[in-house]
Amino acid sequence: MNFRRYLDKIQRKSEVNQDVSEVNQDVSEVNQDVSEEIKTKAKKILSFVDQDKNPHEYLKRYLKESKYKDWFNRNYPNFTIYEAVGLTASDYLEMKRRLFPESEHITNETRPTEQIKSSNEPNFKPTYEHDAKTRFGEFIDERILVSHNAIGNKEMKIKIIEISDENPPLISKFGNRVKINKILITIKHLDNQQIEESEFDIEEIERELIEKRHYTSTNRWVPTESIKNGYIVNTRHTSLISDAMALDYIIF
Repeated sequence: MNFRRYLDKIQRKSEVNQDVSEVNQDVSEVNQDVSEEIKTKAKKILSFVDQDKNPHEYLKRYLKESKYKDWFNRNYPNFTIYEAVGLTASDYLEMKRRLFPESEHITNETRPTEQIKSSNEPNFKPTYEHDAKTRFGEFIDERILVSHNAIGNKEMKIKIIEISDENPPLISKFGNRVKINKILITIKHLDNQQIEESEFDIEEIERELIEKRHYTSTNRWVPTESIKNGYIVNTRHTSLISDAMALDYIIF
């Protein structure tokens, strides 16, 4: 019997079995990763949402039915309606404009001089179509969501709780924006890892500051591209909490 040929045959068979085992292991790992990814995505949608239902129907009902809106805000104060159903702020704005269209659709290039002058009036709200959408499912660098105090011993993140139904003025000039009513502020003390968290009605705080000091420095209009996964990017933190800091509601 040719032992060398026999040993070579056994060795080749062993190598094939090892390759098959490695392939099966890789397939198992891929299936596990996909399963975990699906579970992670599913967690982003709240339990009351019917997976077989078009999520835009929830936006429509939220905008048109005041009782449904009150129910959602009361039961899910830490979520926006679009975040709860797995959509974006741009989807919310698009649905709102579809349900409540502007009476006039004009641009600076085509309207006459008289209409250009009237654009300075407070109630002027031009509209335009915005095709680009912010994709919250894409990678988000956590560093753009965190701001630090002057000393560098505190970190802060701001999550949106409630946005206004008000249509943004001068879209053609300032772009697509949303007006923030309520926020959830989380502050981490880096020296002892202590966490502080509190909800702020910045709309009410803005009115209080105007009443007490006859001015306000808060800018509650935030571009949609400055909203990532329901959080405000750090470049907008100061403008949102300035009134709260002026009234000593927050020290940062």
